[in-house]
Amino acid sequence: MALRRSRETDRSGSASVLVVVGLANPGPEYEGSRHNVGGDAVRLVCERRGARLTLERRQRALTATVPTERGPVTLAVPITFMNESGAAMPALLRRTSLTDLTHLVIVHDELDLEPGRLQLKLGGGLAGHNGLRSIAQTLSTQEFSRLRIGIGKPPTKEQGADYVLQRATGARKVALAGFVADAADAIEVLLDYDFEQAQRRVNGARD
Repeated sequence: MALRRSRETDRSGSASVLVVVGLANPGPEYEGSRHNVGGDAVRLVCERRGARLTLERRQRALTATVPTERGPVTLAVPITFMNESGAAMPALLRRTSLTDLTHLVIVHDELDLEPGRLQLKLGGGLAGHNGLRSIAQTLSTQEFSRLRIGIGKPPTKEQGADYVLQRATGARKVALAGFVADAADAIEVLLDYDFEQAQRRVNGARD
C-alpha cells in the first residue's frame, strides 16, 4: 500500500528500501522491560552492524542507515513514549522517502504469542498494543508490516501494565535477552532477503 502525500516536495531525504522501527519507552526506568524488546532488538542490530543511532533535527526517533545488497535500510527507535509512537512516523517517512508502507516494519512485543515466539506478518489487528494503535492512527492504515516478539500473557488481565513495564531480573532477564537476540537475527534476515523469503525463514524457524 502506498502512502499518499499532499506534495511531491514532502520527500526530503535519501531513499531507503526498508524502514525498520523498534518500539520502546524512553528512560532508564523502562530499560530491560518486556515492552521494550522491539527497540532493544533494533539497537542490537545497529551494534552488530557497526551503525550508530543518532537524533536529527525535527525527528522524534533515533535513526541509523545501514547498507545492504538490496539498498540502504533505515533502522529507527522512536524517542516518544509507546502510546505516541506514531508521532515519529511523518518525519521518518519523509527522511527515507518511503511511500510503500509494506516496506515499513514495526518491531514490537506481543502478548498473544508464547514467550520467544517470532512472527513476521503484513497488516492485521492491533491486539490492544498502544504503539501500534498510535502508528495506525497517524498513517490512517494498519497495512504496514510487523515483526511480533512473543512475551506471553500476564497471570491476570489486571497485571498487564506491570507485566510489560517492569524490568526483568534473574532468569527472566536472561530469557528476555534471548528473545531480543532472536528478534535481532530475524531483522537481519529481513535486511538480506525479500519479505516473503524472510517471512518463511522467521515464521518457520520453530515449526
